[in-house]
Amino acid sequence: MNEEVKEETEAEEEQAETAETMEEAKMAEEEKVEEPLEMEEESTEEILAEEEAKPAPKEERIKEEEIVEERIYTVPLRKAWIAPPNKRAPRAMRILKSFITRHMRLEARKEEREEEEESKKLIVSNEVNERIWSRGIEKPPRKIRVRAAKDKEGNVTIYLAEGD
Repeated sequence: MNEEVKEETEAEEEQAETAETMEEAKMAEEEKVEEPLEMEEESTEEILAEEEAKPAPKEERIKEEEIVEERIYTVPLRKAWIAPPNKRAPRAMRILKSFITRHMRLEARKEEREEEEESKKLIVSNEVNERIWSRGIEKPPRKIRVRAAKDKEGNVTIYLAEGD
């Protein structure tokens, strides 16, 4: 009989332990559920703070700059093909820059250079650069359509012409 009583008490103790572990598991699950909600709130606040800190998109920056003059050119790059194959794309970039410099009157006269200490810049957008290098160093395009925009400071930025 003592053995039966011992077995029953052991069984009751096991049930009590499993009940306690189940309650602990439920409480732990509730805590886990609450923690991600708090994390989500924090992450939302952090995301909003990061968005405020991010710079304005490219289109807004372009609008902020006052464009004085804007022209669309088809730049012939066929002379780049005279160069050895491994020098064609860099030469195409030089041809593009010299073409835009000449046509947008970016070069200041010698007299003006002495007066103006700050030289005007020529900025090639990433899109144009990627288009020239799209087929690799050996095969740049024969020609490219670009949009050149001069701002009030005299800097010229080259973009791809729309529709390309």
